[in-house]
Amino acid sequence: MTSKQRSYLMKLASSIDPILQIGKSSLTPEIVQSVDEALEARELIKIHILKNCFDDGNELANTLAERTRSSVVKVIGRMIILYRESKTKKKILLP
Repeated sequence: MTSKQRSYLMKLASSIDPILQIGKSSLTPEIVQSVDEALEARELIKIHILKNCFDDGNELANTLAERTRSSVVKVIGRMIILYRESKTKKKILLP
Protein backbone atom coordinates (compact mmCIF):
# COMPACT_ATOMS: atom_id res chain seq x y z
CA MET A 1 0.00 0.00 0.00
CA THR A 2 1.43 3.35 -1.01
CA SER A 3 1.48 6.42 1.21
CA LYS A 4 -1.01 8.12 -1.10
CA GLN A 5 -3.46 5.23 -0.69
CA ARG A 6 -2.88 5.19 3.07
CA SER A 7 -3.56 8.93 3.24
CA TYR A 8 -6.78 8.51 1.23
CA LEU A 9 -7.97 5.73 3.55
CA MET A 10 -7.15 7.85 6.62
CA LYS A 11 -9.32 10.63 5.19
CA LEU A 12 -12.21 8.19 4.71
CA ALA A 13 -11.73 6.68 8.16
CA SER A 14 -11.94 10.05 9.91
CA SER A 15 -15.70 10.13 9.42
CA ILE A 16 -16.53 6.57 10.54
CA ASP A 17 -17.11 5.33 14.08
CA PRO A 18 -15.40 2.29 15.64
CA ILE A 19 -17.51 -0.82 15.13
CA LEU A 20 -15.61 -3.24 17.38
CA GLN A 21 -13.93 -3.06 20.77
CA ILE A 22 -11.11 -5.20 22.10
CA GLY A 23 -11.21 -5.67 25.86
CA LYS A 24 -9.31 -7.56 28.53
CA SER A 25 -9.76 -10.91 26.79
CA SER A 26 -7.65 -9.51 23.92
CA LEU A 27 -7.89 -11.37 20.59
CA THR A 28 -10.32 -14.25 20.73
CA PRO A 29 -11.37 -16.31 17.70
CA GLU A 30 -14.77 -14.61 17.88
CA ILE A 31 -13.22 -11.14 17.57
CA VAL A 32 -11.08 -12.26 14.63
CA GLN A 33 -14.17 -13.68 12.93
CA SER A 34 -16.12 -10.46 13.58
CA VAL A 35 -13.29 -8.38 12.10
CA ASP A 36 -13.17 -10.65 9.05
CA GLU A 37 -16.93 -10.32 8.48
CA ALA A 38 -16.85 -6.55 9.02
CA LEU A 39 -14.00 -6.15 6.53
CA GLU A 40 -15.93 -8.11 3.92
CA ALA A 41 -19.02 -5.95 4.44
CA ARG A 42 -17.36 -2.52 4.82
CA GLU A 43 -13.75 -2.78 3.56
CA LEU A 44 -12.54 -0.07 5.97
CA ILE A 45 -13.10 -0.41 9.72
CA LYS A 46 -12.02 1.16 12.99
CA ILE A 47 -11.43 -0.90 16.12
CA HIS A 48 -11.18 0.62 19.58
CA ILE A 49 -8.86 -0.93 22.19
CA LEU A 50 -10.32 -0.52 25.66
CA LYS A 51 -8.20 0.61 28.62
CA ASN A 52 -8.50 -2.79 30.32
CA CYS A 53 -6.64 -4.44 27.42
CA PHE A 54 -2.94 -4.34 28.27
CA ASP A 55 -1.65 -5.56 24.89
CA ASP A 56 0.24 -3.24 22.56
CA GLY A 57 -1.92 -1.71 19.83
CA ASN A 58 0.66 -2.24 17.10
CA GLU A 59 1.01 -5.93 17.95
CA LEU A 60 -2.77 -6.37 18.01
CA ALA A 61 -3.11 -4.58 14.65
CA ASN A 62 -0.40 -6.69 13.02
CA THR A 63 -1.87 -9.92 14.39
CA LEU A 64 -5.37 -8.99 13.22
CA ALA A 65 -4.09 -8.01 9.79
CA GLU A 66 -2.23 -11.29 9.46
CA ARG A 67 -5.20 -13.41 10.55
CA THR A 68 -7.73 -11.56 8.34
CA ARG A 69 -5.39 -10.97 5.37
CA SER A 70 -5.95 -7.21 5.59
CA SER A 71 -3.73 -4.13 5.73
CA VAL A 72 -3.10 -1.92 8.72
CA VAL A 73 -3.82 1.62 7.62
CA LYS A 74 -2.75 3.21 10.89
CA VAL A 75 -2.70 2.73 14.65
CA ILE A 76 -3.54 5.96 16.47
CA GLY A 77 -3.29 5.62 20.23
CA ARG A 78 -5.91 3.01 21.11
CA MET A 79 -7.56 3.00 17.68
CA ILE A 80 -6.78 0.55 14.84
CA ILE A 81 -7.79 1.20 11.24
CA LEU A 82 -7.84 -1.82 8.91
CA TYR A 83 -8.56 -2.14 5.19
CA ARG A 84 -9.21 -5.11 2.94
CA GLU A 85 -10.77 -5.05 -0.49
CA SER A 86 -14.10 -6.88 -0.50
CA LYS A 87 -14.58 -9.81 -2.83
CA THR A 88 -18.25 -9.08 -3.46
CA LYS A 89 -19.10 -5.52 -2.33
CA LYS A 90 -16.37 -3.22 -3.61
CA LYS A 91 -17.08 0.27 -2.29
CA ILE A 92 -13.68 1.98 -2.10
CA LEU A 93 -11.56 2.67 -5.17
CA LEU A 94 -7.97 3.38 -4.20
CA PRO A 95 -6.05 6.03 -6.17
